[in-house]
Amino acid sequence: MNSVKEAAFILFQDFETLDVFGPAEILGRLKDNFNVEFYSVSGGIVSNMHNVSVLTKPIIDAKAEDKDTVLIIPGGIGTRKLVNDVNFLDKLKHIAESSEYILTICTGSALLAKTGLMDGKKATSNKIAFEWVKSQSCSVDWIKKARWVKDGNIYSSSGISAGMDMTLGFVSDYLGYETAKRLSIEIEYNWQENPEMDNFAL
Repeated sequence: MNSVKEAAFILFQDFETLDVFGPAEILGRLKDNFNVEFYSVSGGIVSNMHNVSVLTKPIIDAKAEDKDTVLIIPGGIGTRKLVNDVNFLDKLKHIAESSEYILTICTGSALLAKTGLMDGKKATSNKIAFEWVKSQSCSVDWIKKARWVKDGNIYSSSGISAGMDMTLGFVSDYLGYETAKRLSIEIEYNWQENPEMDNFAL
């Protein structure tokens, strides 16, 4: 039987709303498997450009040391500053190295790429911001046409709503297709089950 894993969302100023709450809705419904928590570098209230505020815990409190964590890294306009924030990237790398699975959504893949942990791996990102994301690391095999990409324990999705498709794909891999399909029906979401089907690739 699968143990309860911590679904650790790493938030920052100006995170993208749906990047966080779409996957949180999915994983949060699986209470026997995932415990959703929100973290930021210093803890406290984190807000975004949509005036959505979340109370977070300090990232040092994340329970990744036991390798029982699913790390979720959203995107958003705030990533533009964070790709050059050494303190943030060091903390992100530390928790990512200790996590069992890593899920990046939208431009969140740029943040993980800057840690070096995606070097030599396949990944994708938001198609509108794709060239900017690519410019953050030439050591990643960036896949332009993909709804989401899985390489080892790292999942990366295209823009915004694609994070929900990827999260359901992760659930399918981890708990089985029937569980993921049931969830998609419960939330009345038209799950794009094929990770290679990308209608937004430019």
